[in-house]
Amino acid sequence: MRRLAPLALLSAVIAVHVVAQMTMPTKAPGTPNPAVVTKGTYKIDPDHTQVVFTVNRLGFTEYSGLFNSPTGTLVLDPKAPASSKVEVSFPIAKVRTTSPELDAGLQAADFFDSAKFPNATFVSTKVVAAGSNATITGNLTIHGVTRLVVLKARFVGAGREFWGDKKIAFGFAATTSIKRSEFGLSNSIPLVSDRVDLTINAGFEAQ
Repeated sequence: MRRLAPLALLSAVIAVHVVAQMTMPTKAPGTPNPAVVTKGTYKIDPDHTQVVFTVNRLGFTEYSGLFNSPTGTLVLDPKAPASSKVEVSFPIAKVRTTSPELDAGLQAADFFDSAKFPNATFVSTKVVAAGSNATITGNLTIHGVTRLVVLKARFVGAGREFWGDKKIAFGFAATTSIKRSEFGLSNSIPLVSDRVDLTINAGFEAQ
């Protein structure tokens, strides 16, 4: 323990120094101005991106959960938005609700079967811009089944990060609805609705 104490003290001093060197902004660096976004390839910020699903449970409540830690990229040219390409993968093992028992049940063989199908993916096939918003058509693959879906995307904001290399970052929120039975996920229908509303809160940062 005595040998570790100097190392622990040094780590604490370094941490304090790093925090002291980081000047916190006095206002949010993001702005709802899409002109801030430049041409390039952006990667998903996994800590600030969520795939949220909502179903009707027993006719009593609307119940939501989410998938954590997605990965993916967005290739974007603001002057040619139709050439944009989005690819996203989210691990089924990262599904989270308010019930640990349900989290485990959703990963079981009679539902998502995460052992056999560890990831769900979305790959865009068409992007149509309308001002700062967009309609994104693409292939959604869940449980080994691929279906065409259409996302309605709303631009949220963009700006430069205030840490590290101060890269351009931006985000959008997208929504769609699917029928889970079309992906082979019929467990508990109709007690839990076939319709699933999806909201993707996506954060991206320049590579």
